[in-house]
Amino acid sequence: MPTQREKLLKKHTNLIQTDNVKVVSHVQREEDDWFLNTVMIEDVDVPFKYKRKQLYRSLNGQRVNLSYYPDEEQVAGFSIEVMKVVRIKVA
Repeated sequence: MPTQREKLLKKHTNLIQTDNVKVVSHVQREEDDWFLNTVMIEDVDVPFKYKRKQLYRSLNGQRVNLSYYPDEEQVAGFSIEVMKVVRIKVA
């Protein structure tokens, strides 16, 4: 029986799965009715972003499994690479 992760990866070919990575920074800020979460991973210079309806416990120092898509955002006229998180789970 395929797991939820295996089903997601098969259905969405651009989806990337990374397991057991260490979170070095986790910031949550309110934006409209959502909390925008930004996670930085050890040895990776690109932010991983996702939204939640409520505050989440801090993931600083935790090891996590991530499912995400590469994406770009415009900030002050510059295009920067970000990762849009679809699924995040403590390892």
